[in-house]
Amino acid sequence: MGRGPAWERPRPHPRLAPTPGFLLPAREELPFLSALRARLRRRSRKAGRGRACALRGSAKPPAPARDPGPGRSVARSASPPARQSVCRSVSPSSGAIMAEAASQVLLGSGLTILSQPLMYVKVLVQVGYEPLPPTMGRNIFGRQVCQLPGLFCYAQHIMTIDGKCGLFKGLTPRLCSGAIGTVVHSKVLQELKQGLATPPQKDVPSTFDRVIKETTREMMARSAATLVTHPFHVITLRSMVQFIGRETKYCGLCDSIITIYREEGILGFFAGLIPRLLGDIISLWLCNSLAYLVNTYALESGVSTMNEMKSYSQAVTGFFASMLTYPFVLISNLMAVNNCGLVGGCPPYAPIYSSWLDCWCALQKEGNLSRGNSLFFRKVPFGKTYCCDLRMLI
Repeated sequence: MGRGPAWERPRPHPRLAPTPGFLLPAREELPFLSALRARLRRRSRKAGRGRACALRGSAKPPAPARDPGPGRSVARSASPPARQSVCRSVSPSSGAIMAEAASQVLLGSGLTILSQPLMYVKVLVQVGYEPLPPTMGRNIFGRQVCQLPGLFCYAQHIMTIDGKCGLFKGLTPRLCSGAIGTVVHSKVLQELKQGLATPPQKDVPSTFDRVIKETTREMMARSAATLVTHPFHVITLRSMVQFIGRETKYCGLCDSIITIYREEGILGFFAGLIPRLLGDIISLWLCNSLAYLVNTYALESGVSTMNEMKSYSQAVTGFFASMLTYPFVLISNLMAVNNCGLVGGCPPYAPIYSSWLDCWCALQKEGNLSRGNSLFFRKVPFGKTYCCDLRMLI
């Protein structure tokens, strides 16, 4: 091959041009080339890093498609969801429990205030106090009978003596009893649900077993609430019975506590507790058992209307159970005011009973186990006469 014309030949650099008769050794060319190659590699690496950062900042792939690297990237992506999940699982649950308890207390307080006149009249009738003489009237079948004054006539009589505020006597201890009982019931029931929780098993328990477990928990929660609030219940009853003899022995909450402790000791706060506990337990088991039997065997689950009726079966069976266990409520109220220094708890209105069983037997012989159960269409029992001096039936 020819070397071509002279103007087309590349001219060597003046510093690198060798002199005639002298050649550079190969060893002196290696350090210079290695340094140049190192500089070029560094520049290419910097340029590549800049392009990669520009691409990452301009177009970010979605979170699931990215492959997070170890160390810092994993920690950043995992820590915020974990914190959010912990906050959502702890704070809303406690706040929901507090809100539910507060709503139950407010609702119970409202119902207590509205039902206070009804309970006031009911307690006075249970003790046997009849301030108004019977009148001739007709029953629901149209027959002429000798009737005792009903709820409205009884309440009107109280208003003429003490005014409208007189219908709310004993409201303060009853509100305390309702609020404390609601809180204790919810707390005990929550602890029982957490403590008696069993791990899931292969054998699924039957519906009746579930009813037994739920009824047992409810029974324990109600019993605890009744045990704690019974002293307030005793003060409420005695504050109402004062109307008979116009006493002022149990006026304030603190004064009533001091009076009971000074005269009767600790046991005075729990007068009539046993029949009240028995009545609540029997009523609860009857209500839940009857509701289970009605929903299982009497109503068909396939029909939509039957499913709606099952939601009301609990209320119906609860009303029926309360009617059957009413004598326990009557005995408990009578024992709470018996021999307490008030006219309504001493003879001639009530003899001094040695125990609640003695009171039960005495009322059963007289036929007064249902006294005060109904405040409407109250007729004079057979063989009883009204005594104007004592204002009671003898």
